[in-house]
Order: sequence, then C-alpha cells, then structure tokens
Amino acid sequence: MGTPELISARSPRVAAARRLARRNFRGKERRFIAEGPQAVREAAAHRGRDGEPTLTELFATVEAAERYTGIIDAARAAGARVHLADGDVLADVSQTVTPQGLIGVCRFLDSPFTDILAAKPTLVAVLAHVRDPGNAGTVLRCADAAGADAVVLTDASVDLYNPKSVRASVGSLFHLPVAVGVPVEQAVQGLRDAGVRILAADGAGEDDLDDELDAGTMGGPTAWVFGNEAWGLPEETRALADAVVRVPIHGKAESLNLATAAAVCLYASARAQRPRRTG
Repeated sequence: MGTPELISARSPRVAAARRLARRNFRGKERRFIAEGPQAVREAAAHRGRDGEPTLTELFATVEAAERYTGIIDAARAAGARVHLADGDVLADVSQTVTPQGLIGVCRFLDSPFTDILAAKPTLVAVLAHVRDPGNAGTVLRCADAAGADAVVLTDASVDLYNPKSVRASVGSLFHLPVAVGVPVEQAVQGLRDAGVRILAADGAGEDDLDDELDAGTMGGPTAWVFGNEAWGLPEETRALADAVVRVPIHGKAESLNLATAAAVCLYASARAQRPRRTG
C-alpha cells in the first residue's frame, strides 16, 4: 500500500457519507451505507438495472485495506473511489459500536414492482407491517437463503436502506430484487393477478402450516405476507390473503419471533416447490 494519504475527517466526502445515516439524506442522494467486508464485497460485485456499478465509494482503514486486498481491488475494478482513513474517521461514519474497517457508499438498488411481476416469481416475501429494521434485514436474508425470487416492502414497513436493515441482511440485499413503498393492497393484487397464491403468516391463523404441507397445496407460486412481530397483521391485511397460516408450536414456547417464523414458512414453500422447480 506504500504510504497512502489518509482522508481527513473534515473532508466533504466524509461529511456526505456521515449524513447517510439519516433517511431524508438517503432519499435525497439515493445513496446508502454498507458496512463490513461481506456487504462491501457483495456491493462491489453488484450492478444496477442500468448496468452501472452499485458501489460508488469505499472508506477503509489501512489495516482493513491490507487484510481485504481482494475487496479493495474489486471496488476499484467497479469504478469506486477508494479512500484510506484512520479508524476514528470510520468510527465517525459507522453506525456500529465496533466498525470492521470497511464502509461502502452505494446507489439505491430497489426494483420496480412491475419488474418483479414481469419476471413471473414463484416465491416472494412481502413485508407488510415490519417496522423493526433488524427484522426486515433478517427476513430478507431468510428469503435469499430459501431461494425466493423477490422481496416486497410495503409503504407501512421500515426503510430498506436503514443501516440496521442493511447490516442484518448480511449482503443478501444485493442478491435478489426488492421493491419498496408498495401499498399492501397493490402488492397482493398484483401478485394474485400474476398467478401467485397469497398466504398471510400469523400466529392466530386458521390454517396450520403442517396441514397445508400434508394437503399438497403449497407447490405453486406463493407469496408470504409477514407483519409486525409485536402485533401481527391487521385484520384488513389478513382479509386480503387466500389463507392465513400459523406455524405450529409443538413444544411449550409461547411463539416464534418474526425472522424464525419467516424462515420456517419460506423454507416450507421452497421444499414444496422443489419437485416442480427441478422436474
């Protein structure tokens, strides 16, 4: 690395990155922060629908740059401006207690809902009333792991680009199409018109997930609608679904948290669809 010149904490670029912690600035600039080697690695490999690189800038400590030379090279190959900085600068920009030495500035990457419908999705996660950013990011990660085709965040859900959401997705944000700000009624109707069955996940659901699997009704295109962890789905949202499904509790646990329930539901659909997908 030679003797690199470190960017100053007073640099306008540092100040601009710091402001991206606030939603109004993210929306104005259409940029967000991705922290840590996994997220930055995925950002460097990602390109938007216009073919342009998603990662535009990278701040790295000298130690991180020496440790993650492959990521630095990938960022530069993607055309990102790479800035070396002291740990104090990274800490000032970071939204974590212990920064990992790499902070990327990325362009917004959400997809139009119409593009998701046009791709004929077979497994979709719809976050209808998810307000906790950590939950939103973790459900997105679960959807990615289960092989879902897309995620939809309705206008009643948290900001996709909240730093906690981005961190909780652990890079999955860059792996599958995500639509944002879609009214839940529009999301459900659009997916239904595309031939997708709508299942609402709710602990008080009338239908049991095991019964659905045993009946062989989950092999077709499916969208799971997930709600707020504390108070579930509103009645008007439940009424939009083709079925309201509960994950059975076989032991003595009071309930499952949102991310765990989402993982169970999405994997159940993925397993039910597998013969059709590979046949």
